Formats: sequence, C-alpha cells, structure tokens
Amino acid sequence: MTAGTGTSATTRAATARTAPVVITGTGTDVGKTIATAALAAFARSAGLDVGICKPVQTGLAPGEPGDADEAARLSRVGRLLEVRRLPDPLAPETAARVAGLPQPQLDDLVGPIRRWLGSPEGLNSTAGPDSAAGRTDLLAPSARLDLIEGAGGVLVRLGTDLTVLDLAAALEAPVVVVARAGLGTLSDTELTVRAIEAAGLHCAGTVLGAWPTEPDLAERCNLEDLPRLTGVPVLGRVPAGAGRLAPDEFAQRAPGWFDDDALAALQTPHDQLLSR
Repeated sequence: MTAGTGTSATTRAATARTAPVVITGTGTDVGKTIATAALAAFARSAGLDVGICKPVQTGLAPGEPGDADEAARLSRVGRLLEVRRLPDPLAPETAARVAGLPQPQLDDLVGPIRRWLGSPEGLNSTAGPDSAAGRTDLLAPSARLDLIEGAGGVLVRLGTDLTVLDLAAALEAPVVVVARAGLGTLSDTELTVRAIEAAGLHCAGTVLGAWPTEPDLAERCNLEDLPRLTGVPVLGRVPAGAGRLAPDEFAQRAPGWFDDDALAALQTPHDQLLSR
C-alpha cells in the first residue's frame, strides 16, 4: 500500500460536501481507536481538517484521557468531542444502568454532534455535565473529515434500543468497519457489513486493526477473501503495535497503511448517501 497523498485521492476528497464517517468494529478490542487515529493522520497528511468524536466513553473517571484523546494524541488532531462518559467498563447501556443514570435518547447524542460539526470558528461547546468540550474551526466542508468512533460493534447499545447503526443513520454517515486480521474474521466481518447494509447504510470499507509483521496463511488469505465476501474494499492495514509509536512517527507512517483511494471512499457526498 502506498501513501494516499497524491492528486487522485486529494482532489476527489475535496470535491463535495461530505458526511461524517462512523468507525465501528466487528467487536471489542479490534483496534478501533488506533485505526481512527491512523485514518485521522492519513487525512491530515492530505491537507484535510480532521475532527474526532467519541459519542459514549465508558470505563473512565472524569478527567482521564479517553479514546478520543488517545486518537488525537497519535494523530495530532485538535478538534475533539466526547458527548457522554460513564464510569464502569461495560457496554454503554449497561454502564448507565449500573451507574443509575438515565438512558440517552437518539437526539441526546446526535444533537451535540451536529452542533459540533457545524459550530462556528472558535466556539467551544459542552454537550452536558458528563461531557468533554468540543473544539472546532470553521473551514469549508470539503476541507474536513470528521471521524466518529463507536463502542464495540454495530449492535452495541448506546442506550435502550439505540445502536451505532441508529447513530450513523441519523447522521447520514458512511460506516467503516475495523476487523481482526486472523482466523474467524471472515464471518464476523461479513455479518457486520450485512447488518450495516440491511439498515440502509453505506459501508465504505474495512480496516484491519492489527496487521502482523509476518502474516500467517490465514491472514494472507483473509486479505484476499474479505473484499470478495463482504463486497467492500479493504481500505488499510494498521500494523500491530502501531499505538506504541511516538506521535510524530505514527503520523509519518500512517499514510502508508492505506490505499491511495481510501480517502475518496470515506468522503461520500451527502447527496449520494441520501439517494441510497
């Protein structure tokens, strides 16, 4: 794979108003946060202004750096939003119930994200008492890429009867699936892509969240089989252990982990999404 900073990727990425992109996974611990950071660094290398959003963060106390902070640290992104934080390391719906907090409705999450996406230059916004401040700059929509990292897989409950799919649908966002590289990923990934498409959403592609230095036979075969079985491209392969790199080295290497056309695949214009 080669760096996606050439004319074709950059030009096509900046030709239309684009939707935010929802990053989901085939499950927990597949490398969503590091993949989000890698996509952010790749986009920044192509000259885009990048934002990172985490709608619900669980398992951390107030003030502790969360997933959005880690992705921003590695990618050098400064425009962040965390909408809700829950203390216990559980699925968001369960964590809210255990903490005795109300379950969010769709607009409780989508409203702050929409305001963050469209907030004027220099305005910091706070979504609520259990939220982190969002920071944004006013740039032309075509110069932006906003990445929204979900929790776990697409059917993880962010609230009662509220999933990552519902969030993506409300934001009219394409979805990227972070998947494992090894044995068993074919079924998990195909099921995830099918769920996205059954919800009427567009899956832009998959990213392998921890690609080994020396892939085994199953991993090499999966790289070929995933596009055939899912019907969507493998956009990139993030090396195992990439999260341990220093930020400058991470940002320098990240573009080489993705196909040249990955940014164009992510930046689906709003009118194309609405016509699906």
